[in-house]
Amino acid sequence: MTRSNSEAVIELRGLTKDYQTGFFKTASVRALDNLDLTVYRGEIFGFLGPNGAGKTTTLKLLMNLIFPTAGSAHILGHPVEDTATRSKIGYLPENPYFYDYLSGRELLYYTAALFGIDKSQAKRRADELLEVVGLSSEQANRQLRKYSKGMLQRIGIAQALVNDPDVVFMDEPMSGLDPFGRREIRDLLLSLGERSKTVFFSSHILSDVETLCDRAAILNQGKLVGCGTIDELAGGRQSTLEVIATGIEQAAISALSETVPRVVSVTPTPRGVHIILGDETGLDSALSFIRSRGGKLVSVNPSRTSLEDAFFNVERRQ
Repeated sequence: MTRSNSEAVIELRGLTKDYQTGFFKTASVRALDNLDLTVYRGEIFGFLGPNGAGKTTTLKLLMNLIFPTAGSAHILGHPVEDTATRSKIGYLPENPYFYDYLSGRELLYYTAALFGIDKSQAKRRADELLEVVGLSSEQANRQLRKYSKGMLQRIGIAQALVNDPDVVFMDEPMSGLDPFGRREIRDLLLSLGERSKTVFFSSHILSDVETLCDRAAILNQGKLVGCGTIDELAGGRQSTLEVIATGIEQAAISALSETVPRVVSVTPTPRGVHIILGDETGLDSALSFIRSRGGKLVSVNPSRTSLEDAFFNVERRQ
């Protein structure tokens, strides 16, 4: 995606939110501090940060559920308080609450009716979405009070997509899902990006963000501390090599760093050793060392700075 030629879909400028606290509401806590952010059409954008960083506050401001102390937010070129854009937006809150005695299918019909979608189209859309999020016909007809956490998350994602929105906001969409569910939702979010939909979601599951996102932003204590592609956040993602071997005696491992060049780290394991090399320069020496000590090579893999590493590196710089 060429950023200079892309349409800005979400624009935050100086967005700030203070909460009044204390019995007499005389104290003030800043939850979001002068946030500037632009998200483009077709992007899958990750929103990261520790608990209390301001992620949910930002999403609630974008949904106009709470109001900013200062600054502005626009979606699809309109201020967030403009109701004209609501028909083009989907939203999944962090802890969705639905009326317990509706079935999953009835919830989708109800949500479709709120968007003015007629009954026949609502039925088709519900059938499509139930299949997409992996809910069977029996589960779809079950009351929501009998749903597990993962099933509620799936139906919550379905209701966020019932109006075929241009922009989808999701607060922790992978929460409560098993590995199969996460895989299905990842595929769904990727398909939305391929259809030029914009997806803006917060998550604590960094591997999902790394897999899915074109770009990501990191918040800490209400401030933006990093924004860019995963490579940019990781500082260029310096490549290293991971070498794993078994059958080496612990006494021999101590000599490895002195024998093999470009060693970054050497970690004994119950069955052998885990080695990180700065580059390929030391690989031949490492393999020779393993063979000379009667060891067995298990694997050699390129290892790059992960988003988790980038996340903690950015946090440490604050």
